[in-house]
Amino acid sequence: MPLKWVLHWQPNAGTTVNTQILNEVTQCVESINGVKEGRWKATLTFYKPILRDQSQAPELPRDFLGISLPEQPNKYYFIIRGQRIVLEADSSIQTIMEKLQSYKSRVALYFEGFQYQLGDFQLRVGKVTPTHSDNLRGIIMEVEYLPLSSMDKSRQVMEEFVDIWQEAISKRSLPGHFMHMEPNFVEFGLSDHYSSQHTAVQYATVMAQLIATQSVQAARN
Repeated sequence: MPLKWVLHWQPNAGTTVNTQILNEVTQCVESINGVKEGRWKATLTFYKPILRDQSQAPELPRDFLGISLPEQPNKYYFIIRGQRIVLEADSSIQTIMEKLQSYKSRVALYFEGFQYQLGDFQLRVGKVTPTHSDNLRGIIMEVEYLPLSSMDKSRQVMEEFVDIWQEAISKRSLPGHFMHMEPNFVEFGLSDHYSSQHTAVQYATVMAQLIATQSVQAARN
């Protein structure tokens, strides 16, 4: 499977993400000859346990996420960040969980936008919004390098591409920048050979960062 990095927009102190920044980012992809290929969408869900007995509470994971990815429509991914666990399941697991009544969705977020082809790279740029709301929570970008699946071998070419991208976006003088935070995949038991489980872990990491950024901004306000 081709390797990808998931980046998120980090606003400057005192600023927030808005639709204008998202539009500028999209225009920037097109200005460096990105060819629009269509739409994409991923969904991330925060689960909370349904407690029949309060004494169970300390035993159950608090940071329990589920994610569906567009490239694997028949799969569903669970991440427990605190215990460094990532699991791949059949997408029908969501129906089973509803019937078991062990966990319920606390909040769900959509990642959606447009997909672009740029030589050997595929880019996905999109917004982060809660379900049933247009309230923009963040901007996300996937950079996928199609020829390679080894993280080690592709690191240099990915870094070079992201540098070129950062330079292009900086010319627009936007109040922020894209950040790449690489999780320690080894802690999750993942190898150098890239898989959708790597993508799921990256989304969980990005989500934690977006929440932390918003908490800091709320405290400042």
